Amino acid sequence: MKTAVILGMAAVLGFVAEGRAADGDTLAAVKGRDKVICGVNPGLIGFASPDANGNWTGFDVSFCKAIAAAVLGDPRKVEFRAMSGEDRFSNLAGGEVDLLSRNTTWTFSRDAELQIEFAGVNYYDGQGFMVSRTLGVSSAKELDGASICIQTGTTTALNLADYFRANNMNFQPVNVDSNAEGEQQYLAGACDAYTTDASGLAATRATFANPADHIILPEIISKEPLGPVVRHGDDNWGDIVRWTLYALIAAEEYGVTSANIEELSKSSKNPEVQRLLGSEGELGAMLGLSNDWAKRAIAASGNYGEIFAATIGEQTPIGLARGLNAQWTQGGLLYAMPFR
Repeated sequence: MKTAVILGMAAVLGFVAEGRAADGDTLAAVKGRDKVICGVNPGLIGFASPDANGNWTGFDVSFCKAIAAAVLGDPRKVEFRAMSGEDRFSNLAGGEVDLLSRNTTWTFSRDAELQIEFAGVNYYDGQGFMVSRTLGVSSAKELDGASICIQTGTTTALNLADYFRANNMNFQPVNVDSNAEGEQQYLAGACDAYTTDASGLAATRATFANPADHIILPEIISKEPLGPVVRHGDDNWGDIVRWTLYALIAAEEYGVTSANIEELSKSSKNPEVQRLLGSEGELGAMLGLSNDWAKRAIAASGNYGEIFAATIGEQTPIGLARGLNAQWTQGGLLYAMPFR
């Protein structure tokens, strides 16, 4: 859908410039207010967390900045809104935010029942368990009868119940509303174990005074494909979010980095790179954006690999290996659709 058409629809539907987009008008709303409103985790180091001055950083934050760069030409034109696990979907469906970039699992029921659309997978994860070394366990199958901290409004509780039932074990749930509360309760001894996505456990452990005193057990009990989420009924905005993610992934595959992007946009002989960076073709126009939209998105924080390394990679306190999140050419699952 072209920009002019979207703007026309906005006028007909009485689009409110303050920022809440009617169905199908997200691009016009974003351009009208000159910023992207992005729903993020209230605080998960490495993925999304604010500093003392309110500046947000992290893996999911970088994706929001890439969207702002693609659409508005400036990665700083983002307003970050902290979303709880319980409120995130209603806030998105109600127009409070333009997208969620908030470690959210793609499931059948969420996709089919809620007024949302998953735009892709930016992190392949799985649910795990963290315990204190003093508990003396080395496997999740030793947690029969344990008290376990669980975030409400997530897939965690259902996965946990399935796992314990399948292994003929019992547990005592300790419900928490956020990762911050889960961390607090776990460290206070209110639960024997904390369960959430393994990446979240690694991020949480990195904030502890003595991370080595806590272990993440080897069992991964679920598939947790995490990714950005948009509203139903706005295919153009969904395409922008989806293809911005693919642009970051494709850039890594083709060796396009924040350091060489200007050079490659002029000199690359790879037709896919030429189309990706807007040196050839008119892909941007198909989205209602300028032809260098993907180039701007990549330049904002780097390609997928650069973002991963800078925020959650092995050289950061989070210390995550690429694993399943390596490129398909490197034995992982990351695979961008063709830019043609």
